[in-house]
Amino acid sequence: MSSVPTLNDAEQSLRGVDLCLGYHGTTVVHDAAITLRPGAVTALVGPNGSGKSTLLRALARLHPLDNGSVLFADGIAAAGLPAKEYARRVTLLAQSRPIPNGVTVRDVVSYGRHPYRGRWRADDPDGPAAIARAMEVTGVSAMAGRPVDELSGGELQRVWLATCLAQDTPVLLLDEPTTFLDLRYQIGILDLMRDLADDHGVAVGVVLHDLNQAAAVADEVVLLHCGRVRATGTPAEVFTEHDLTETYGIRIEVSTDPLSGLVTTRPVGRHLARIPV
Repeated sequence: MSSVPTLNDAEQSLRGVDLCLGYHGTTVVHDAAITLRPGAVTALVGPNGSGKSTLLRALARLHPLDNGSVLFADGIAAAGLPAKEYARRVTLLAQSRPIPNGVTVRDVVSYGRHPYRGRWRADDPDGPAAIARAMEVTGVSAMAGRPVDELSGGELQRVWLATCLAQDTPVLLLDEPTTFLDLRYQIGILDLMRDLADDHGVAVGVVLHDLNQAAAVADEVVLLHCGRVRATGTPAEVFTEHDLTETYGIRIEVSTDPLSGLVTTRPVGRHLARIPV
C-alpha cells in the first residue's frame, strides 16, 4: 500500500456540537462534542453500547439528531446540503452493508462515484482512474472481475473500503474497519489511514475496539462511556489507568513503549494477572 488515491482538494473539518441521539425516544448519546480535523486521525473508543457507531452515523447524516448540529469549517450545516453534495464531502464505511448478488468487485467499487455522476457515467471523467487507484491501495485489483457474493468477509471488507476511497471525500468515517481482516490487512488499513491524513489532508474519524491500534494510529482519541464523552485528547492524555479501568469495568494497565514512545494498554483478567509482562 505504497500509493494512495488523489483526494478531493477541498480540505474540511467536520464538527458535531451538543449532539443528542436516540432510538425510539430513548437517548443513547448525550451532549457529545467531536471535531474531525484535516490531516488528523480521530479514534472513537469505548465499550459496546457506549454510542461510538451512533455518533459516527450522525456525522455521516445517517442518524437523525435529537439535538445539536453537525457543521463544516466553512460554517455550512450538514443538514442544509443536498445529498449528492454531502456525499462529495463525507463518506462512511459502515460495519455491515447488503451484499449484492452477481455484481463484480469493480462494479461495487464504482458505486463510490455516484455523487459525481449525472444521468450518464460519461459525466464522471475522473471515475475510472479513481476506481483503479482505490482498488490498488486496498489490494482488490486482482479480484476486480469476481462476484462479490463469492468473497470472504475480509475480502469484502476491503472492497467496501475501496468503494469509500473511490468516493474521494475530504472527510472519511470508518466504523470498525479492521473487522474480519487478518493481521496483514489490519496493519495495512491503519497505515492507509495515516497516509490519507498525512499526505492528503483527509479528516479521518474511526471507531476502533483495539486500544493499542487506536494509540498507534490516532492523533486524538474520544473515549465514550454510557453515551457520554468521558475524555478527549491525545492517546497519552486519554488512556489513563483510572479512566480506562472505570470505563471498561476491568483493570487495564497502561505503559509507554520505550522504543516507539507509544502508549500501550493491557487488560488484566484473572488468568492474565499470573503472566509476567
